[in-house]
Amino acid sequence: MKILIIEDEKLLADSLKLMLESKGFEAEAVYDGESGEHYALLNIYDLIILDVMMPKQNGYQVAKTIREKKNTVPILMLTAKSDVEDKVQGLNSGADYYLTKPFDTRELLACVNALLRRQNSPVNELQFGNTKLDLESASLVCGDSNVRLSAREFEVMRLLMLSGTNHISKETLLTKVWGFDSNAVENHVEVYVGFLRKKLTSISSDVKIEAVRRLGYHLECETDA
Repeated sequence: MKILIIEDEKLLADSLKLMLESKGFEAEAVYDGESGEHYALLNIYDLIILDVMMPKQNGYQVAKTIREKKNTVPILMLTAKSDVEDKVQGLNSGADYYLTKPFDTRELLACVNALLRRQNSPVNELQFGNTKLDLESASLVCGDSNVRLSAREFEVMRLLMLSGTNHISKETLLTKVWGFDSNAVENHVEVYVGFLRKKLTSISSDVKIEAVRRLGYHLECETDA
């Protein structure tokens, strides 16, 4: 399970990240509302822990934008703002639960687990156009044809499928697939996108990986082009 922490108090955000990782979750932290919104809209997280008072954009605005984009990811709003009016605004902006600071770690974990339990329909595949990405076998499937993907091909394709027609940058793909500490460069992304294009063609997929300068990649269907 992948959790995104959007919290401008870096010490708290990093402590939450370590605590969640110690419980077996995969966690990432960003430290302002604008970056948090960008990450949230990648559609790759199972839960978002969201502060309210942050630079660039506050948590209410971030939650509202996430919901306007039809993203149903559970949002746990975590904030020092404890007035009833604040809670009402948080819930009305799209949060599923509102937890005030200071908080007990046990209560936070209970909230996280409760919200994740609501996501009880396991997803075994992603689909775009006439093509499915089988998450268990790491295969692209189109009709009766299928092709296996390498580990990195699979991760790149999974992120592209999740983003769909929304752009995902080369920098984001590098970070998510190769990691922060990798020596990989943008050319690595281009090479793997090339591999995926060939594999999509090999199974007669109508899915195209389109590149837009400075914005990155998005998916299109031939029928929509």
